[in-house]
Amino acid sequence: MSKIIFRAFGVVTLVLSVSACTTTGPTLGSAKIGYGDTEAVETITNEFSSTDLKIMAESMTDSLLETSILSGRPTLTIAKVKNKTSEYVDTKLITDSIRSKMLKSGKVRFAVDVSAMENQTEELMRQSQSGLYKKSSAASIGNMVGAKYRLEGSISSIVKSSTKYKDVYYKLSLQLVDNESGLLEWADEKDIRKTTKR
Repeated sequence: MSKIIFRAFGVVTLVLSVSACTTTGPTLGSAKIGYGDTEAVETITNEFSSTDLKIMAESMTDSLLETSILSGRPTLTIAKVKNKTSEYVDTKLITDSIRSKMLKSGKVRFAVDVSAMENQTEELMRQSQSGLYKKSSAASIGNMVGAKYRLEGSISSIVKSSTKYKDVYYKLSLQLVDNESGLLEWADEKDIRKTTKR
């Protein structure tokens, strides 16, 4: 018994010794790295930036929330924005930002989109057919809520260059479609121009 207690004491002492050696503050490597203000305007290059994303997402969200179409807190689904620019743009960041801002407004609800449908289906099957859950608490198949509207769009760019300047024009276009009727209920666009002197 005393050997077990002695071993347990040794393990506790070792853990305390290791945790005492760890630092709780920030550590720096050889590079000079600092945290920046996420709200600051980014002007490092004229490529699509975090500032562009915020400006476009906020503009489009405000425009959509001002319409009377969203009365009654309808259910939406949002499709991935198509990238028609000449550079890589993570368009999921745009849709995630728009969805987050719209949800915070309390004026809409979002149904599962196409990209998340596989996960949703697997979860429904696991709860309803695996036999692991009480029937009273398990999610039932056939009760998913369909979206009344579909939000979709694209981002495009026009790039012009000369010996002295490079001009990049970005345009984000979104539209809201009634899934049942196919009617276009809302559309808007936000553009940004960035010019760099060489």
